Amino acid sequence: MEQENKDQQVVENGTVEQKAPETETVSKEAVSGQDKFWAFLSYLGVLFLIPLLLKRDSKFIQHHAKQGLVMFIAEFFFWIPLFGWILALIIFIFWIMAIIQVVSGEMKPLPIVGDLAKKLDI
Repeated sequence: MEQENKDQQVVENGTVEQKAPETETVSKEAVSGQDKFWAFLSYLGVLFLIPLLLKRDSKFIQHHAKQGLVMFIAEFFFWIPLFGWILALIIFIFWIMAIIQVVSGEMKPLPIVGDLAKKLDI
């Protein structure tokens, strides 16, 4: 039997079950307050370098540091009239989303930023 939807799984008795989407998550208990602090630094401009270089052993911190790097690079385009202003508003919204994720101990990729950050091999 050919599978029609990759999010569904056919079980032995012929019934179909939904599979949970595959995303990278860290259990909230596994993220300490100190890790959250380091991840928070990732979104404060050039301070992303501190966790990016010093906390290489934490997948959670590296995830947020790489997203912080992408957002920092995007800030260089803020000076362009109209385009830069729109970009600044979008980055501000992403920044709020990122801070909420850090406080919640989540590792969800931000729209666009997360995809670019995953491509970084630092």
